[in-house]
Amino acid sequence: MEFEDKVAFVTAAAGVGIGQAVARTLAEQGATVVLSDQHPGRTEKVAAELAAATGQDVTGVPLDVRDEQRIDEVILGVAAKYGRLDIVVNNSGLNQLEPLHEMSTATWRAVMDVSLTGPFMVTRRALALMREQRSGAIVNMSSIAGWIRTDEGESHYAAAKAGIMGFTRAAAMEAAPFGIRVNAVAPGLAWNSFLAKIYGEDYVAEMARQTPLGRAGTPQDIANAVAFLASDKASFITGEVLCVSGGYYLHT
Repeated sequence: MEFEDKVAFVTAAAGVGIGQAVARTLAEQGATVVLSDQHPGRTEKVAAELAAATGQDVTGVPLDVRDEQRIDEVILGVAAKYGRLDIVVNNSGLNQLEPLHEMSTATWRAVMDVSLTGPFMVTRRALALMREQRSGAIVNMSSIAGWIRTDEGESHYAAAKAGIMGFTRAAAMEAAPFGIRVNAVAPGLAWNSFLAKIYGEDYVAEMARQTPLGRAGTPQDIANAVAFLASDKASFITGEVLCVSGGYYLHT
């Protein structure tokens, strides 16, 4: 029970992908988990399912990570209820494929707000609490899109995910004197049913073909990496971006 007596907050965790896998994994390893999502009904349902499956205290709170005031309310509420906040996982992300020469400013801002500004606002509020307790671990969700050539229509997403990498390093430096670690995970393709609506089955098959380990990743593959970085096993790791892509991108 790696996270027994720990309180974790995970954003964008009521979907079928990485966020829910992270919340489940942390709960399975003993954490009290507060998960958020912008869909209230789905958030409540998933939290109840995870609580029943793991036997842990798992609650869900509606949150749009573009809402600065609501972010502060939710995180302060977690601290007020449990008396501490040990782990934050910034999982929120958005990708709306549009070629750069046609991309609207509204689309650019939407992707940046969810994928970069939201994690900044969550981290800012969480750090204020963690600094007082002089401990904590924050894990941000980046992507190999922040490093490599992307498909047409992903310039905003690539910029946001590269921004997460730089933000992680800078935040780690500021947080370190207070015993707080800040790291990021950069997944390759972590296949789930929602991605089928964006990319299609042929895309997944081709990605798997090009991956040295011979398959697409899963949300659980990414959740395992997040749990490691949040754990005491990674107590001497901060400011790092851990690539989890099955060798699709060989980060050095």
